[in-house]
This record gives sequence, C-alpha cells and structure tokens, in this order.
Amino acid sequence: MRIGLVGFGVGGRLFHLPYIQAAREWELVGVVTRSAERRAELAGLAPGVAAFDDLDALLDAGVDAVVVTTPPETRRGLVLRALERGVHVVADKPFAPDAATARELAAAAETAGRVLTVFHNRRWDTDLRTLAGVLAAGELGSVQRVVNRMDQDSPGLLEVGPASGLLRDLGAHLVDQATHLLGPVVRVDGHLDWAVQDGERVDVGFALGLHHRDGAFSSVSASKVNALAERELIVYAENGSYVSRMADVQYEQLLAGAHPATSADWGVEREERWGTLRTVAGSRTVPSARGDYADYYRDLHRALSTGEPFSVTLAQAVHTIEILDAARVSDAERRSVEL
Repeated sequence: MRIGLVGFGVGGRLFHLPYIQAAREWELVGVVTRSAERRAELAGLAPGVAAFDDLDALLDAGVDAVVVTTPPETRRGLVLRALERGVHVVADKPFAPDAATARELAAAAETAGRVLTVFHNRRWDTDLRTLAGVLAAGELGSVQRVVNRMDQDSPGLLEVGPASGLLRDLGAHLVDQATHLLGPVVRVDGHLDWAVQDGERVDVGFALGLHHRDGAFSSVSASKVNALAERELIVYAENGSYVSRMADVQYEQLLAGAHPATSADWGVEREERWGTLRTVAGSRTVPSARGDYADYYRDLHRALSTGEPFSVTLAQAVHTIEILDAARVSDAERRSVEL
C-alpha cells in the first residue's frame, strides 16, 4: 500500500519515517514539507522520496493513507481534508485538543467510510511489550495497581500553545498505555505542574490517578523540565510484583545511528536493565522483549488489507482524550472527575 507523510519535524523524521521504511508492506510516496532544510534532510534519509508543498498535492500523487504529524493546532483541518479526499488517516497524538473535536473527527471518518487512527506507538515500547508477556504468563494473577512514570530531561522539546502541553503530549501516551493494560477508566484525579514558557502558561508535568472500570488503579506521571530522565514501570498484583526501569530503548538507538530496518537487536534492552519479577516462589529477572514501532504500521496494513479491526481503535483514542479532558478539570477544580 502507498502512504504519505504530512510534516517532517522531529516527529516525522524520528518517529515515523524510520518505521515506515522498516515496514516493508508500505511504499512511502512522499512527504509534505515546504522547508528547504527539511527537504535536504529528506533527500539524505529517504533518497528518491518526493517532497510536496501541501496535502492535496500529495493526495493527487495517489496514496492509500496519510500520516498527519504537523503541529497540534493544524491537525484537525488536515485530518478532515484527507478523509474528505477518501484516504485513511493516521493522526499524531494528541489527535484532537478536546473530546468534542475528537468525536467530530470520528464522525467524519465514519461518514467517509475510512479508517482514522492515532499514533499510539508506545504500546510497542520495549518495557510495555515485556510487561505484556509477564502478564500473559499468568504468574502475577490479577493486577491491582500500576505505576507508570516517564520523566524526560528535554525542556526544549516541550510544545507550547493552546492545544499543547505535556499532558496532551506524553500524557496521551501514558494514558493509552494504562487503558491498553487495564481497560477503560471511570474516574480521574489529576494534578498538573504549571509554568510560563514563551510567554504562555503551560503544563510542564503531571500526575494522574486513574480508576479503571474493572477495579484496578493506575498512577501515570511525567515531567520534562526538572532535569530528570527516568523511566519506571511497577505492577502490584495478587501474587507478587514486577518492576522495570528500562530506558527509552528505540529512541536511544535512533540517536546512536541505528535503524529499525537494519539493526538485528532493534528494540531489545540491555541485560543490566531487565525488569524483576517477584512472587512467593522467589525473584528473577525477565529477559527483554523486542519493542518495534514498525509493528504499528505492519498491523495497520494488516487491518486495512483484511478489514479486521486495527489494534488502536478510534473509540480507544477518543477515550484517551476524554481522560485528558477530565484530568484538566480535576486539576482546575481540585476534585475527582467521573467519566
């Protein structure tokens, strides 16, 4: 199938292009970017892939799907235009600034008869894939509580604007991971850390308490401006616990010059960072599973080819936005918010 990429900033270059290239089921037709600098980078990273001035020019070249990875405030219009032109759409997160807009886009996809999904690629993080294997093995029994913390020391990458902030950025990923593991959320307790960046008040950190429908509880938190870079994933279950402090493995490999299409150990954590499983039977380390964001695109191809549901459903993506909205209300009004 033929796919196009709309936007070639950090997200397009690091989190989409390498994985589209690694998913051989897709042919990358072109990239929308007007920047001469970005076009030069594209020529180096993907020789022969065309650059287009706008979305319609890319669509005129003939694609089955497009990936919209432009700044958050531009996504709604581009998603609607792509659906109107009859192609499937992958929208970067947050795919909408609020739940009302998310529902509007969902309705547009239904009217167009096309798939709209969101790039919740962190379901394919190395630590989450490893945890999924631990839970599937059944030793821990039912999960009671999960702590999911992702602190990044990258203040320069904090997006500022009415549709931005860390909650909508990393928060969208961590909330999606929580609901992917534990199911829908019925109550939200939210705290946001606020600061003035580029003259605007923006959330630069958050801690959310998520009460899941089936009775489990998850705590998700992140920061970006506190000179702290740590990843922590802890599971409390009826038969024991699991603790993981793996790194952001795929991102580190990209920065080191590796590529998911050619690296034999792609998405595999070093042994000294493996997680620990503890039960009454004792304690042991759990070998790293392989994380690979290219699997997002492989699974999308499978879904479009067969007509079967994609792993990241639109209903799940809308629910994530509902949770983020509730967290903001909870922080502003200092109360729990029921969904």
